[in-house]
Amino acid sequence: MNTLQPALVLVARILLAFIFVFEGSAKIETYSSVVDYMQAHGVPGSLLPLVIVTELLGGAMIATGLMTRWVAIAMAGFVLLTAFFFHTHFADEAQLINFNKNLAIAGGFLALAAHGGGAWSLDALLARHGTARENTYMR
Repeated sequence: MNTLQPALVLVARILLAFIFVFEGSAKIETYSSVVDYMQAHGVPGSLLPLVIVTELLGGAMIATGLMTRWVAIAMAGFVLLTAFFFHTHFADEAQLINFNKNLAIAGGFLALAAHGGGAWSLDALLARHGTARENTYMR
């Protein structure tokens, strides 16, 4: 299994990142309706640019394995906040499914935070070339 580990971690990162890059892009296209949705849940629509940047940049950094541990912790927090702000109407089965999905995604991010981006990541590349400051965010 050790020989598969770099590939499996890469695939895991890409799968976790995909939904965020996709959703961040979709939010740009449907900006006004997303603002309305956020406001209906008591979240200021003025936060939408930050949400979009978090999803796009966070997703890209996870996919490429750049600062994986720190970004994974931030993304786990983002996903948990999203679950508790937008998916707590459990009488609606779709909301319950989305809440549980967000918990599972947060678990995936926490596993990345614990184990790092793997051998096929920008973190590993930077560490091999000694360009990361003390390599502290990669351990």
